[in-house]
Amino acid sequence: MNKLWRSVWMVCALLLAMPAWSADSEYRMGTGDVVRITVYGNPDLTTEARVGESGSITFPLIGQVKAAGQTPAAVEKDVASRLSKGGFIVDPNVNLNVVQYRGQQVSVLGRVNRPGKYNLERSSRVTDVLALAGGVIIDGADTATLVRTRDGKTEYRDIDLIALFRPGGETNDVPVQDGDILNVARQPMFYIYGEVQRPGAFRLEQNMSVVQALSLGGGVTPRGTQRGIRILRRDDKGGMQEIEVKLADPVKKDDVIYVKESLF
Repeated sequence: MNKLWRSVWMVCALLLAMPAWSADSEYRMGTGDVVRITVYGNPDLTTEARVGESGSITFPLIGQVKAAGQTPAAVEKDVASRLSKGGFIVDPNVNLNVVQYRGQQVSVLGRVNRPGKYNLERSSRVTDVLALAGGVIIDGADTATLVRTRDGKTEYRDIDLIALFRPGGETNDVPVQDGDILNVARQPMFYIYGEVQRPGAFRLEQNMSVVQALSLGGGVTPRGTQRGIRILRRDDKGGMQEIEVKLADPVKKDDVIYVKESLF
């Protein structure tokens, strides 16, 4: 796919994905969020409140309720339990809706059009925040890394951006949370020289083979041969090794492909 059209396609796809998601039960509320809590059959308990700096809201009859860092479902369960245990309502049906999303920030870094910090105005997923950042630029990778720190532990998750827009790919469009970092690295490259029409550095696409790499280089010159093609490749220790490859073999990051001159 042409690089320019690939970039345009990814930006458009990200923008189209934005309105497809409603509030998500996995969303964790933060300071500044405005919530509305209702109890079925008890309209006098309806409460709309902003999560304060302490991370809590005040609810009738039971007082302070922790909301920051909690999902709506968790707060619903907490309020219902305390209303029941306090003898106020038997088997209460509690519902919480986030009216305004104000307390969450995520960082989008790397090869995007507008890297920076973004406030989440609603429950958001990876495609939402990439769209806020203007999408992936031409030399951006096909994967992004989601970095999340919780309870002192940092987790890293690689997300295949191309697969997000294939059937079933929405399962990998995970919700983002306060403090998350989404990083899009530069796309891996490979290099080709020797008897090819256009030697140089090229973008390494997913599952690329040697013959596909040669086509990006314009193919073999009349003086070259497809026999005995060699690749210089880094090993696990960082050293370089020279290997002979077949046309169907995969190309890896930073490979240097050499096409030699035909002897006949």
